[in-house]
Amino acid sequence: MRAVKNLLVLYTGGTIGMLQTAEGLAPAGGFEARMREHFAGQADAPGVRWSLRELNPLIDSANMQQANWLAMRDAIVEAVEHDGHDAVLVLHGTDTLAYSAAALSFLLLGLPAPVLLTGSMLPAGAPDSDAWDNLAGALKLFESGLADGVQLFFHGQLLHGCRASKLRSEAFDAFKALPRHRDSEHASELPAQLGYRQPRQPVKLAVLPVFPGLSGAHLRGLIDSGIQGLVLECYGSGTGPSDDQALLDALQEARQGGMMIVAISQCPEGSVVFDTYAAGSRLRDTGLVSGGGMTREAALGKLFALLGAGLDVQAAEHWFALDLCGERA
Repeated sequence: MRAVKNLLVLYTGGTIGMLQTAEGLAPAGGFEARMREHFAGQADAPGVRWSLRELNPLIDSANMQQANWLAMRDAIVEAVEHDGHDAVLVLHGTDTLAYSAAALSFLLLGLPAPVLLTGSMLPAGAPDSDAWDNLAGALKLFESGLADGVQLFFHGQLLHGCRASKLRSEAFDAFKALPRHRDSEHASELPAQLGYRQPRQPVKLAVLPVFPGLSGAHLRGLIDSGIQGLVLECYGSGTGPSDDQALLDALQEARQGGMMIVAISQCPEGSVVFDTYAAGSRLRDTGLVSGGGMTREAALGKLFALLGAGLDVQAAEHWFALDLCGERA
C-alpha cells in the first residue's frame, strides 16, 4: 500500500453527476468543475492530486453493457501504462456498480495500481446528498494508501470488488458484502491470457434463476438464442428440479454443445455444494460448474472475462473453479 500521487478520476455518468431535465435526472458533463468548486470551499478537502476524464458517452448505469466495461478497462489501462497515473477512481451509477466492480476485477488482473469505484444515491448538489461524502471518503483513501486491485467504496465502507452487492434502493448504505462460504484453491500463477493487457471480446451471456415451473422448454429457448455462457441461480446449496428429465437433458446437451454453465446459489448468503443433496448432484452431472459462494455479479463478470479472452470451455472451466482475486477464497 502506498499513498497516491497522480490520481485519475474516470467519470462514467450515474446519479452522482446527474442534473434535472424535462424527462427527469440524466447524466451531465462538466463534473470536474463542480468537483473542484466544491472541494475548494472545504477546509478539510482531500489533498491528493487528481485530474478527471469523462467517458463518452456518459450513461445512466441502468444502460450498462459489456462494451462499457471494455471502454472502462481500456481507459484505466491507458491511464496507468501511458499517462503516468498511479491509481484510478471510477465514478459510476449505483444500479450496476457492483456488476462493474466485479467485471473490472477480472479485466484488470495484475494491474499495478489500485482502482476504486464509488457513486451516490442522490446527485451532487441535491439537498442532503451522499455524493460529496462518498467522493471525499474515496479521495482520502487514496491519500492514505490503497492496495492494488479493484474495490468499491460507499457510505464509509470499503468493499472487495468481487464480493459486493446492492441490497437497498432507497438508503445510503445500499451496498454490502454478505458472508458467503469460501472453499476454493487460489490460482498460484495467472497466465498472460488472463492479465490486464489481454484484450477482450463481447460474449453472449445470460443469467437464469431456478424457479418452480422452470422447464426444459424455457432453457432450450434461451440456448437457441445463441448464448455462450449461462449463470444458473440454483436453490440453496445448488439444487433444482432434478426430477425433470427434459430440463436435465437440455442442460447436458447445452454443455456438450460447447456452452459453459456455472451454478451459484440464489440465497444472499448461500453457497453451492452439489453433493449435499441428490437434487444437486444430478444437476452437477449434467456438466454444471460450481461457483461456490460467488455472487451473481462476480460469476457473470468472471464468465465474461474468461470467455471474452478467447479461452475454450475446458480452459474456462478450469480457471473458473480457482480463486483469481478473492472472489471465492
